[in-house]
Amino acid sequence: MRSTLKSVLSLLLTAGLLAACTAEKKEEKKEVTVIPSNVKHPEWSKDAVIYEANIRQHTSEGTFAAFAEDIPRLAKMGIDILWLMPIHPIGEKNRKGTLGSYYAVKDYKAINPEFGTEEDLTNLIKVAHENDLKVIIDWVANHTAWDHVWTETNPDFYTLTEDGSFQPPVADWEDVIDLNYDNQEMRTEMKDALKYWVSKFDIDGYRCDVAEMVPMDFWNEVRSELNQIKPVFMLAEGEDPELHKDAFDMTYSWELMHLMRKVAAGEELPAAIKAMYEKDFARYPQGYYKMNIITNHDENSWNGTADEFFGPAQEAWFVFTATTYGMPLVYSGQEANNKKRLEFFEKDPIEWPKYNEFATLYNTMFSLKAQNQALWNGEFGGTLEWISTEVDDKVLAFKRVKDHRTVLVLINLSGEPVSFNIDKSYEAMIRVFGGGVVNVSQEQELAPYRYKIFTK
Repeated sequence: MRSTLKSVLSLLLTAGLLAACTAEKKEEKKEVTVIPSNVKHPEWSKDAVIYEANIRQHTSEGTFAAFAEDIPRLAKMGIDILWLMPIHPIGEKNRKGTLGSYYAVKDYKAINPEFGTEEDLTNLIKVAHENDLKVIIDWVANHTAWDHVWTETNPDFYTLTEDGSFQPPVADWEDVIDLNYDNQEMRTEMKDALKYWVSKFDIDGYRCDVAEMVPMDFWNEVRSELNQIKPVFMLAEGEDPELHKDAFDMTYSWELMHLMRKVAAGEELPAAIKAMYEKDFARYPQGYYKMNIITNHDENSWNGTADEFFGPAQEAWFVFTATTYGMPLVYSGQEANNKKRLEFFEKDPIEWPKYNEFATLYNTMFSLKAQNQALWNGEFGGTLEWISTEVDDKVLAFKRVKDHRTVLVLINLSGEPVSFNIDKSYEAMIRVFGGGVVNVSQEQELAPYRYKIFTK
């Protein structure tokens, strides 16, 4: 059954049709009542912002030790969760490029010597915890490198072809081979490795690669067993609502990411984003977390930088991801408007500018999120209420409301100045940029790609 499923997925991915298939699958589930989630989010995640750290490219050294020196800056910026891309040794057999893909894991219980030692990782986690940051690591449970020890000791841990050969899970993933989740011994070994990093290194959870390609019951078991060690935070690379039921705190918001780009390119109207949220609120469990993405490692390396997609509108779209429903993601270099597509299989350090044009913006937005409960995550935060204007084809206007807390957000997504009316005037609100307490007029004006935020 699993081999057949993987073959189908491989064909779909190779043909570029997986997204369409997923959309059709979701459409079929539209009328299904979602079972309430049994996941209890760690209390510390209620107002969290997540940072994806590309250790190889984040610094010129490309090490845990060098990255650890940057943690105080990230804490000051308002980051709460550090997601480390895979930290394990990378396979050499069928390796892509000079250094290979982080996602071709050779040993689940070892550290990539390129990044440092166990002591270096221990110190990184210590520095993070001292700065009130949590650490999750990337976990690749669907496949391993071709030279993982299991290929010698337990070939039955893998999905084999009819002639007994190893095979990639997807045709163009030639550097990895598919694991067989029908094998219970393999499952036990995988769970043991997941427990190892929580127990020995005191990490706080996992980001799980291609989570929908691994059986759901495995993830459910993993979450239950990890929680017996300590409360963990689990992020799934996927969008299936079922991921939220028992295993994961947060999934990706790929659909939002693609819609933002389409709106920015003039291919969709902002109304498409509003419709997406209406659909999501109807199909996801109450209080669900979704990760709001401007860019990440895949997007930056393979599809384009945030600057390429959004240009002068990047600030406006970041403000949206930081204030709308969901948890904002920051990828290494995003906060400094990194304009380079980072090589994936080679050493290609981020070129950090001497002056960071986004520093004040990011610090301000994440400080606001922490201070105003209306912007907190899931059920800890406020409802998302859209405000209609005469220029809904150019503007996203909305408010987040939680008890007596309100955040009012007005964003001009167009390259033209706009004038419009909002639903009413708002008395005695704090102006986030510019400062002071003001009465917000019903009549509003916004310059191209600019925004206004008011809180109460």
